Amino acid sequence: MNLAILYRGPLASCNYDCPYCPFAKRHDPPELLRADRAALDRFAGWVAATTDVRLSVLFTPWGEGLTRRWYRDAMVSLSHLPHVDRVVIQTNLAARVDWLADADPRAAALWTTYHPGQVDRDRFLRRCARLSELGVRYSVGVVGLPEHLAEARALRAALPAEVYLWVNAAEGRRYDATEEATWTELDPLFGWSVRPHVSLDRPCHAGETAISVRGDGTVRRCHFIDEPIGNLYDGSWRSALRPRPCGNAVCDCHIGYVHLKPLGLRDVFAGGVLERIPAAWPPPHRPVPIPAKPSPPVTPAVRRPVPVAAPARRPVPVAAPVRRPVALPTTGPRPA
Repeated sequence: MNLAILYRGPLASCNYDCPYCPFAKRHDPPELLRADRAALDRFAGWVAATTDVRLSVLFTPWGEGLTRRWYRDAMVSLSHLPHVDRVVIQTNLAARVDWLADADPRAAALWTTYHPGQVDRDRFLRRCARLSELGVRYSVGVVGLPEHLAEARALRAALPAEVYLWVNAAEGRRYDATEEATWTELDPLFGWSVRPHVSLDRPCHAGETAISVRGDGTVRRCHFIDEPIGNLYDGSWRSALRPRPCGNAVCDCHIGYVHLKPLGLRDVFAGGVLERIPAAWPPPHRPVPIPAKPSPPVTPAVRRPVPVAAPARRPVPVAAPVRRPVALPTTGPRPA
């Protein structure tokens, strides 16, 4: 069995105050932080013990997780488990990333978001460069607001060609054909984000090979359907896994609609579903947009598609992680 788990604990605090985010600059009280740490420790223990299932984990905190040590520790420890194919977190990349030197880069990956106005672009790019040095897979994204366009273009020009830059349609915003074409120049897959997908009664991997887990272990089909289908810690989740049609009218968030079977996006992102990296990136001969100000040209490099199956890894004791060098070629509160 292969199972993707989207985990979200109580954590809701963030160090940024993006105007489009309801959780901006929220501060969690100490007791909530303690509860979040305890919940994550319990979850990591369950992952380590559940060796009869090949697991992939995406942490989708409402706030910023990597400023908390327990998320960094969980990423490192889980990356070394032989039955864990991927461990990924959504992050604004505000925290330093050198700790990833202790993780297995064949499993650890980041879904990063650049927030103009919250961080200096050069500082963000230095973090990206360090990820590349460490051989850690990562995607980079921006919210498709008009005031972000110039920064997004400059970011695309500065990033290595092999790094996928995704664009999320801003919540509640309608894009005309010209705007959609403009953002599609940066992200060829922007069309999937720009309009909601009809999902009612359509088959979905959610609840079958992907589940959403909350801090107390409650299992749901996905983040967007509240009905519980079991609990992680009493084993009831196992008998609950089965094909089901979606009960929502539409699905407009990437971490949801990527699992809709009719869309076929699991094939598009094969090998990189959780970190949001297309299977073959960059497309051959695709030019990388250059910002208005002069800058060195960026020539896309031809890269072999990422394999669907994770490379075989020798079992490594959890208590004493062993790093093995591997040559490898990245929502916010509103999960994108």
